[in-house]
Amino acid sequence: MQRFETQEFPQAYAAAQETPEAFWLEEAKRLSWHRAPTLARSLSPEGIAAWFPDGRLNTSWLCLDAHVAAGHGDRTALIYDSPVTGQKAHFSFANLTERVARTAGSLRALGVGVGDRVVIYMPMIPEALIAMLACARLGAIHSVVFGGFAGRELAVRIDDAQPKVLLTASCGLEADRVIPYEPLVREALALASTPPAHCVVVQRPQAPMALTPGRDHPWDAFEAAGAPVDAVPLKATDPLYILYTSGTTGKPKGVVRDHGGHAVALAASMARVYDTGPGEVFWAASDVGWVVGHSYICYAPLLVGATTVLYEGKPVRTPDAGAFWRVIAEHGVKTFFAAPTAFRALRKEDPDATLRLKYDLSGFKRLMLAGERCDPPTLEWLQDRLQIPVVDHWWQTETGSPICALPAEAGWAPKVGSSGVPMPGYRLEVLNEAGDPVGPGKSGQLALALPLPPGTLPTVWGDQKRFREAYLARFPGYYDTGDGGYKDEDGYVFVMGRTDDVINVAGHRLATGELEEALAGHDAVAECAVVGTSDPDRGEVPVGFVVLKDGVNLTADAVVEALIARMRQEVGAFAFFRRGYVVARLPKTRSGKILRSVLRDLLEGRPPVVPSTIDDVKIVDEIADVLASGKTA
Repeated sequence: MQRFETQEFPQAYAAAQETPEAFWLEEAKRLSWHRAPTLARSLSPEGIAAWFPDGRLNTSWLCLDAHVAAGHGDRTALIYDSPVTGQKAHFSFANLTERVARTAGSLRALGVGVGDRVVIYMPMIPEALIAMLACARLGAIHSVVFGGFAGRELAVRIDDAQPKVLLTASCGLEADRVIPYEPLVREALALASTPPAHCVVVQRPQAPMALTPGRDHPWDAFEAAGAPVDAVPLKATDPLYILYTSGTTGKPKGVVRDHGGHAVALAASMARVYDTGPGEVFWAASDVGWVVGHSYICYAPLLVGATTVLYEGKPVRTPDAGAFWRVIAEHGVKTFFAAPTAFRALRKEDPDATLRLKYDLSGFKRLMLAGERCDPPTLEWLQDRLQIPVVDHWWQTETGSPICALPAEAGWAPKVGSSGVPMPGYRLEVLNEAGDPVGPGKSGQLALALPLPPGTLPTVWGDQKRFREAYLARFPGYYDTGDGGYKDEDGYVFVMGRTDDVINVAGHRLATGELEEALAGHDAVAECAVVGTSDPDRGEVPVGFVVLKDGVNLTADAVVEALIARMRQEVGAFAFFRRGYVVARLPKTRSGKILRSVLRDLLEGRPPVVPSTIDDVKIVDEIADVLASGKTA
């Protein structure tokens, strides 16, 4: 794959702005098309682009067969590393192609073809990626649901996607527990109005699943029986997958991704942002159930001929806070991608990151952070310990690849608290409530001018009206990101969090990110969250929840008192920060995002809406007990 030259980025960004059709047709040449596009895009009346409409390709073929055909079949495509089972395995491009082709053949035998849907409900095992690539090979549309989601949530997604087949496993594993999928799958199939006719199960020895004759198929026999099939040439605009956003209430939105624009965007990002190419090792410590797992565990590394790492474990306690460093050293990872929350957990258990010293990290060149805003203390801690580029970048499920990042070329220095600069194709504006752009340094709503670049969502599955209402209606001519922030005089973007996380204190609009930054800077704090609660005099006031680093000897009252003083110094007395609580853990989704809505409900005395995405429901009870005690801890 062609590398980008130093100072290519400014020219690329300008070209994407000034001559977008020519720019993206040139970018598309990085892929091996079945039929190369001659038309860059067509636009709907609303300004939504259909990218490369006359092109033909297949994402699975690009990820696998293309590398085998080029003579690279013996290269390692996938490394599976599971500290929870003790298993490790390497898969070459040739081996992975064969397994995907056989699995696709068995799916075809069940009647799956172009445009049919398949739901994948699996843990972090190789079969999850094989399933995704097999669906793509046939032109079927996969919808991956995070393994372990509640049965009712799986049922909602089944009813919306209406799949012909469910591909699943008998259980998921964590360091200290087994999560049987059988009761979850059974509940989902019973609740679904349109259950799939077939269910294929990867039987794991830790908790095998009872199979229903006629409907259920054991994976091993299912894959072995498949007659290998070739990849089906598809329209670039054909859907590749549906990924449901995980809201706390209401029906989840099915974000649609196409084959062509998605592949072009991901291939470009691997060079322009992640600095990874053929034969190099890329690791994204996420889950296949999230967009990071789709883009940067499964598709992007394989598209460019890199090796991808599939890790079934945690940053800590599998077995210790050196787990990340062990994987990076052992497998020769060049670029690593993880959420900031993972490093806060690591820092809590290993405050000086001394465990990294056990490993040879000389091949580790770039650390990427995303999924939530990275608080400056965590970013600075990583920069100080690793002495490599640490890049906090910003993107969304809806975009599929970075909106903002630091280009992987010389001369682009990070700014603490910033997610970098917009990537080619993104015309980012900071808007006020009236929809007018504001100047540098002024906060507002982050919005993207239409049309959006390749790889972004063209619609919500089966609900174009909802797509318009959710993303386009508020600011005509723009996609509303739902995030607030500002740009500085150099064009760097500072994302301060979801705009529904803004706290209005007596007319002062305070972003939770700004307040959390002040708390996180205290030496005793490992992790924190700030939410607003009602106040009769000021409308709202902020309340803090903090998790302390291991080994802190201060009392909870002393910590809260110090945090109140720090907030006054860092933000100002007008923030009226007067309450804080020391807790053992914060409520989070399984992808690591803090559930501030749950904290807000608890503070307001409302029964919290506890979504199925929460990592551990016991955390809610623990925090409720702290609040009920009336003490800071």
